[in-house]
Amino acid sequence: MRKTALVTGGSRGIGLGIANELANEGFNLVINGVRPENSVQSVLDELSRFGTKVIYVQGDISQKEDRQKVFQTVTNKFGALNVLVNNAGVAPRERKDILEASEEIFDEVLGINLRGPYFLTQLFANQMAGIKKENPDFECCIINVSSISATVASVNRGEYCISKAGIAMATKLWAARLGEFDIPVYEIQPGVIATDMTSGVTEKYNQLFDQGLSIQKRWGMPGDVGKVAAAMATGMLPYSTGQVVMVDGGMTVQRL
Repeated sequence: MRKTALVTGGSRGIGLGIANELANEGFNLVINGVRPENSVQSVLDELSRFGTKVIYVQGDISQKEDRQKVFQTVTNKFGALNVLVNNAGVAPRERKDILEASEEIFDEVLGINLRGPYFLTQLFANQMAGIKKENPDFECCIINVSSISATVASVNRGEYCISKAGIAMATKLWAARLGEFDIPVYEIQPGVIATDMTSGVTEKYNQLFDQGLSIQKRWGMPGDVGKVAAAMATGMLPYSTGQVVMVDGGMTVQRL
């Protein structure tokens, strides 16, 4: 029987890189995003080429009703979820110095990047724990995609950094709570990845890579993150719950 994975924000960028790798590993996919389904149909068709079932659930995970819709759709279509990938996230609509940032944008970023995945995890963690009680051989895990911004300060997007630091703590909390059920929880912290979110700063980062921003002098690609997520999802890190894998080309390695 094929396993099922839910990837929030899975129709583009890092999420799509993860979805591609999971489909390649034979997972059925539930893709969540805020865009209408007809605008992502070509992506869904491309993911289906692996022979797995792919469905789309439109919804904003910062909203309780939409989280419930995602949960009910997964349950109705597949019965249970094996892998939850909390990937959906946004940058602040306006990058402002923390001396000038607004509460409105702070709330928006924290709602999508932190509160949404926290309570979506709660929904699926309870389901997974219930199944594990009845069937200890049921294989499942939770993967949080945060950012090097969980530890690297950017004073012109404090909301984003705080949201990712919160996800880093959520990883530890859920790992600790779900340990009794043998449900591993992992975290991936990407560095500078070539996505829509970074497309506006291409020239800036090209120069920084040339100047030695990271040890590996290139942009990270969505597939780089996807391969790590696939390793986690397929049980290749069986004794590493709560751990963080940096996918940043060595950017956060301290050097002299």
